Amino acid sequence: MLPLPGGTQRCFQAVLLLALIMLLLAGILHMDVGLLTPLLGGQAEGPPVINVMFLKTHKTASSTVLNILFRFAETHNLSVALPVGSHFHLGYPWYFLARYVERSEPHGPQQRFNIMCNHLRFNLPEVQKVMPNDTFYFSIIRNPVFQLESSFTYYRDYVPAFRGVESLDAFLASPWTYYNRSASLHNALARNNMWFDLGFDNNGQEDEGYVRARLADVERRFQLVLVAEYFDESMVLLRHLLRWGLDDVVAFRLNSRSAHSVAGVTVEGQARAKRWCALDWRLYQHFNRTFWARVHAELGPRRLRSEVTRLRARRRELMAQCLQDGVAKNKSQITDPQLRPFQSGQADILGYNLRQGLDNQTQRMCQRMVMPELQYMAHLYALQFPEKDPKHIPFLE
Repeated sequence: MLPLPGGTQRCFQAVLLLALIMLLLAGILHMDVGLLTPLLGGQAEGPPVINVMFLKTHKTASSTVLNILFRFAETHNLSVALPVGSHFHLGYPWYFLARYVERSEPHGPQQRFNIMCNHLRFNLPEVQKVMPNDTFYFSIIRNPVFQLESSFTYYRDYVPAFRGVESLDAFLASPWTYYNRSASLHNALARNNMWFDLGFDNNGQEDEGYVRARLADVERRFQLVLVAEYFDESMVLLRHLLRWGLDDVVAFRLNSRSAHSVAGVTVEGQARAKRWCALDWRLYQHFNRTFWARVHAELGPRRLRSEVTRLRARRRELMAQCLQDGVAKNKSQITDPQLRPFQSGQADILGYNLRQGLDNQTQRMCQRMVMPELQYMAHLYALQFPEKDPKHIPFLE
């Protein structure tokens, strides 16, 4: 090839460079921009959301979510709507009332809080009295078959419908033998409990119009409904919507049972559970669909996989850093009473021992991550209301 004159050669090089730049830009424009987010810190633009109401449903991994919210509140010096006096829930199973929340000045103007996440039966007008107008509302649901199995094991000694029943399969074979509709408040954990927690009638008719209207009510009020079976994916989506950091949503499983206290449910029992808890089953089917639609709209499959991988890797790092043997312990193995979770019914609730020799800062961080909910609630209550008598935890005394 003949050499090009100087000016022509420079012109050719410029055209070639421009073509390469255009190819590079075209590649970037066709890239899933969400994949770049982990490289940029993984946090959406804008300030973090600090006003959050979490409807804590029962036996749905909600204790782990509560720990996340308690830690975020303490780290950022936010106020929490805590149960008044010696109580550990916000009036449950009765409908929530604003007076169930502790206040600095009982007779002063109604106090507003940043975070609300203790057990309550949802009652929007009363919740709005204690939470700001820009509050982000979310909740979590679980397959009602396994939610009911967990409730049966955990609340067997407390729920009248469960007392004296040999097994969940026996209960489901003839539920009306044990379930008294007139005692529905005390039996709320025995039928359509998630529906009940949302403020609806857990003995309501399975009429299509009624069900659709109530599902629409939930969609209007709650910006997000998470799914316990996809907990890590739920935390990734929650983090994205709240604009929180990765460590804000990394958590260890809390209030979970040992494998030997998880009872299997027969195939026939599962079908019966879906019929018995038909309203919860409709709730689960609907919000399982909307959850995945939201994930794909907000994140996309590739970014979701990337973020879930990061979340799990960070959890493994913290478990290795914080935990003795890196695993959960059964109730007889937990050495620190302050880290021993409340034990209920026939469930063996797992907890954690911390590694020895941690520096003070790491010790505090790890301790918050494994602190059971009653102890953490009492801790926050003492910080928030130092002038009031502390909350006493009976099983620790």
